[in-house]
Formats: sequence, structure tokens, C-alpha cells
Amino acid sequence: IQAAGGLVKNEKGEYLFIFRRGSWDLPKGKLDKGETLEQCAVREMQEETGLVEITLKEHLCTTYHTYDEFGKHILKESYWYHMEANSDGTLIPQTEEDITEIVWMNPDSIKKILPLAYPSIREVIHKAGIL
Repeated sequence: IQAAGGLVKNEKGEYLFIFRRGSWDLPKGKLDKGETLEQCAVREMQEETGLVEITLKEHLCTTYHTYDEFGKHILKESYWYHMEANSDGTLIPQTEEDITEIVWMNPDSIKKILPLAYPSIREVIHKAGIL
């Protein structure tokens, strides 16, 4: 399965994180038929956070992880992009995706929550050179 998402930075140097199913995460989702990875990344960011005005930047990295769904072992290939957005946009957690919190975090805050993030999210943060 292919997916795309982003690491969004605001004008204050903070990064957007979501809290979902007991872990800190970054917005991402599955690629829809007929859309590009870049379109998917922006769409998922908008759907999961409520942000409307997002500037897509360059590709950051690609991560891989596996999970089980309905008795099948699935490999998920996630394409991550640098993105920018203004911090004054209204944040609306997509509760149907089990997102309960959305927070702008500075690098010190990210360092504290990173142990509660998925390994692939830690990889994105390290590849971005934030910590």
C-alpha cells in the first residue's frame, strides 16, 4: 500500500503533530486512485488537521512498515514531504480517523514526545534534521 503525508512547519519554527490511538504521529494516508503522491499528501493533511492553506515543498524521505489487517500482512510505503502552513489556521482533528489532538511543537517538545511516536515517525524527524 502506498501512502503520503507531511512534516508541516509554521512561521514560528514549530512542527504539526497529531495524537492518534495512543501515539504521536504525522498526518498521512493512503493514495487514492488517480492522484499523485503529492496530491495525496496535501489532501490527507487537510482532511486530518483541518488546515486549508498548505504549501507543499520537497520530498523528505520514504518509510516502510508492516501491519496486519483482516488476517493479511501488509507493507506500507509512506512518502513524506516537507510542508509549510501558517500557525493561525484552525486545527480540526479528524475524529473518524481516531485523531484526538493536534499540536504545534517546537524541537524541545518533539524530543520529549518522540518515545511515544511510531518508529517510522522517529525516522522522519531524524531525516529532517530536527533533532
